[in-house]
Amino acid sequence: MNQTAPIVLFVYNRLDHTRKTLQALQENNLAEESELYIFSDGPKDIAAATSVSTLRSYLTSVTGFKKIHIRLRETNFGVDDNIIQGVTEVVNRHGRVIVLEDDLVTSPWFLQYMNEGLNYYETNEDVISIHGYIYPVTVSLKQSFFLKGADCWGWATWKKEWKLFEADGSILLRQIEARGLQEEFDFNNTYPYTKALEQQAIGNTKEWDIRWYASAFLLNKLTLYPGKSLVHNIGNDGSGTHCGDSEEYDVELAQSPISVVADVKPDLEAYQAFAEFLRRRLPIVVKKGVLSRSFKKIKSLFRPKV
Repeated sequence: MNQTAPIVLFVYNRLDHTRKTLQALQENNLAEESELYIFSDGPKDIAAATSVSTLRSYLTSVTGFKKIHIRLRETNFGVDDNIIQGVTEVVNRHGRVIVLEDDLVTSPWFLQYMNEGLNYYETNEDVISIHGYIYPVTVSLKQSFFLKGADCWGWATWKKEWKLFEADGSILLRQIEARGLQEEFDFNNTYPYTKALEQQAIGNTKEWDIRWYASAFLLNKLTLYPGKSLVHNIGNDGSGTHCGDSEEYDVELAQSPISVVADVKPDLEAYQAFAEFLRRRLPIVVKKGVLSRSFKKIKSLFRPKV
């Protein structure tokens, strides 16, 4: 039986971003059939108290959804713990969840794609999540496709798959190193995901998304992506916790429905396109010479699973 999944939105103190995110979500054709949970994090200091309070006042005026649940954190959880605990609460209650943060503006077809993906792949043990954003790659991709791992800019999953999330980054890092998977994990050495996981594991960061990606990756789980982005991140303006100031991730949103039907296996063309996008960004991410830019082993990463 098809279901409409609840939406979970995580907010803090960015009123303008939050308003744009909610306005776009309200334009989705399944908004009125969807329950919306909003988790508002508490202020981290006195300076943030006013902006958090102003945003919370705005939340009371939001309409356009089947039902709205507002969770006001009394203390500052931080974005990472807020997301982990919020997703866990809602997915345990409903069995599935669609996840957004306060700077993700969606296409009118976002909710349809997410719900169709959740319904279509619910019983497929290879699939861990549905994702709505893709990089502004330079080639045309299939209408939808799969890649190994998981992602974080507008996504959805099920209770049984979220249970696979490993919160201990050191466990994940040890497994990746022991199995010699660093190159593949780093998209053929084009982005330092292993370094990001290492920083989380030693306590320098609290990033939830690198742990979600690693959890799925180590289990050979797949995530469905659309060939044209259904999400635009407006938070790459230096205002967020994990995003800097950049226009390189800007995309044009899909203005028509996207089919969720795809071959349930990693898509080599999409992997290569993602890796090329990340390779072009490499000088911005790490110092010159830290990572190799070789693509010679890329096909070996798509060997059939034993």
